[in-house]
Amino acid sequence: MVKKLFSFFLALSLAIPNLSLAANVKVGFINSITGPEAPIGENLTNGVTLALEDLAKKGIKVELIKEDDTGKPQISMSAMEKLATRDNIAGVVGPYTSACANAVAKLAEKYKVPLLVPAAAKEEITRQGFKWVFRMNAPADVYASSLIDAALTLGKPKSIAFIYENTDFGTSTTKSAKEYVAKKGIRIVADESYSKGSPDYRSTLSKIKATNPDLVFMVSYVADAILLMRQAREMGLQPQAFLGGGAGFTTVQFAKEKEISNYVLSCTQWTDDVNWPGAKDFGTRYKAKFGKEPTYHAACAYESMMIMAETAAKAAGDREKTRAALKAGKWNGIMGEVKFSDYAGFTNQNNHQMLVQQIQDGKYETVFPKQFATKKAIYPFPKWK
Repeated sequence: MVKKLFSFFLALSLAIPNLSLAANVKVGFINSITGPEAPIGENLTNGVTLALEDLAKKGIKVELIKEDDTGKPQISMSAMEKLATRDNIAGVVGPYTSACANAVAKLAEKYKVPLLVPAAAKEEITRQGFKWVFRMNAPADVYASSLIDAALTLGKPKSIAFIYENTDFGTSTTKSAKEYVAKKGIRIVADESYSKGSPDYRSTLSKIKATNPDLVFMVSYVADAILLMRQAREMGLQPQAFLGGGAGFTTVQFAKEKEISNYVLSCTQWTDDVNWPGAKDFGTRYKAKFGKEPTYHAACAYESMMIMAETAAKAAGDREKTRAALKAGKWNGIMGEVKFSDYAGFTNQNNHQMLVQQIQDGKYETVFPKQFATKKAIYPFPKWK
């Protein structure tokens, strides 16, 4: 009787592909679910949610083990220890912040667990020769170069001021930007770091205003990004362009603050108007399900989970086979072509095409590079009203 039932269901699964026996795989997901970076962490969680739906359609059932690191490296490391030793996961997607991802990378290498970082920018993460650490997003040096190239294409800036949070993300991105502007002949007139979450930036912005920079380059998460722009307006800081190095400058919360966010240029890993396979559909589904525009963090997390879970499922959860398949594989989806390569000192780094957006009337519009642009950039930055 049992044999007959098995034969019946096997025949049915072969006749109807969607009823095929699901592949089961256990994957860890470390993210900033609570804490100061939770607004961006929510985007990553939502991206993963859509990925799980699409994986299920492919017959891959993911047992997802979520860990909240609250944006703190020590908690992130404890989560990784647990996932690697107790939960016996096949691989891990995350964490979000650069500080957490860099700390967890060392443990991934120690425990031989495939780690796919979706959106952390610090260059060092994939510059340590680690075999088990992979990154989806472009690193900090590309954030800087894409924004500077856009500014040089749109105008003729001669000077730049930097204001950035003194975290792994802020210092790494700004270091790359300073090196790049030196090559381009742009003079640095101010270099100001700050402690994340400060209540007032007027004194720092006053120093910057006194230098009369053509460009103001900022690296901040969302709360600081909004406050910096509010106080820049209040003080009448008037450069040719405000450049936002990703993160807080690419969020729905920032875009909604139209009085201070309009015309800010920011770099991004993804938009829904590029011609990468499934990008537009992902944006449509995301808005329908979550009632808001997706950020690049959601797209990065979605594609990272799709790749990790599919690869681990094909490897039957074997970590070494999963690692080898990630290294050898090539994908083409909502993030464009993905391949984890070794180049320019990076190991297992996806050489991703960055985009530059400008907020126009509260909406992000792709303005650079030319082949991806959907709107013409407004430059220089209009006078404050």
